[in-house]
Amino acid sequence: MPVEIRLVPCLSDNYAVLLHEGGITAVIDAPEAAPIEKALDKEGWKLTHILITHHHSDHVDGIPALKKKYGAKVIGPRADGNIPMIDEKVGEGDTVKLGNLTARVLDTPGHTAGHIVYVFDKEKLLFAADTLFVLGCGRAIEKPASVLWQSLLKLRKLPGDMKVYCGHEYTLGNARFALTVDPNNAALKKRLAEVETARAAGKPTVPSLLSEELAANPFMRADDPAIAEAVGMMGADPAAVFAEIRERKNNFKG
Repeated sequence: MPVEIRLVPCLSDNYAVLLHEGGITAVIDAPEAAPIEKALDKEGWKLTHILITHHHSDHVDGIPALKKKYGAKVIGPRADGNIPMIDEKVGEGDTVKLGNLTARVLDTPGHTAGHIVYVFDKEKLLFAADTLFVLGCGRAIEKPASVLWQSLLKLRKLPGDMKVYCGHEYTLGNARFALTVDPNNAALKKRLAEVETARAAGKPTVPSLLSEELAANPFMRADDPAIAEAVGMMGADPAAVFAEIRERKNNFKG
């Protein structure tokens, strides 16, 4: 039976994602309970698992209400001690079994020290939360930018036909910023036009394909000489180029 997926908008710009297969229903991150409960009720699904990527409140605040209502098992990062009501801690090299579904866990520190992502190889699904956004990446908050760059390099090795589900609808701003550091990228210009159309129609830009991120996301391409040249860092270490574009994004007002 193929896995069913529902994207659930939460808060002002967060996403949770429901996965359903057989008698298993999991949610990846729990920004708030009410929209997730509404989506479950609509489908007639009972929540069995809550998979958490990192400790920030806009990813965990829904856990207590969801666990109380459904008794779902909470799984989250081993390197993060701030996940409420956690039942199982996981990290790099671990697998999570959800009925017939299996996810690999990758450590992707940077945005937070203990951030993890879930990779469903058979289903070609990557739940990247705030490590990798569509046409962007998370802020390097708890670790240096160089650490986040290494995490993105790890994701870059995954198959290009992976669908990338991220934690926020930041794509339009990301695309506009990306053009400031990668102005001659035809794939990026095409993506921006598509994103503008989707957002004008109120449609989500999530998921994307990893291959699309490799072609147009400057944060995945900090070792591209064209980007280094665009930011005046030709020949610099890619980690330094990444840190520079991450800092520019921090200050971007567009």
